[in-house]
Amino acid sequence: MFRAKSNEYLANGVIITPAPAEPHQNVTIVYNGLLAKSGAPELYAHVGFGDSWQGVQDIKMIRTPSGFEATIPAVNADSLNVCFRDSANNWDNNSGMNYNFSILH
Repeated sequence: MFRAKSNEYLANGVIITPAPAEPHQNVTIVYNGLLAKSGAPELYAHVGFGDSWQGVQDIKMIRTPSGFEATIPAVNADSLNVCFRDSANNWDNNSGMNYNFSILH
């Protein structure tokens, strides 16, 4: 599985900081991708950790001038996996590849 070590998804409107993250560090996800540009009134980050998406949760994102944002703690896993959905159940999952970010150890 490909894991971005920096903000390699910038063209898709997805940024995390810091990148790469460290375990137990707060990570901010900013999304200004297709769903945001299509006028979605609400967005959710669907997040999980590691190859098996452990601890999956949907986090409601907050609209900001930069797009939609959410801050989550990185767990002690090797990756953070994210995809996005709006309130009408439209998804941005990077064409089925999801958005995958490395977590340092």
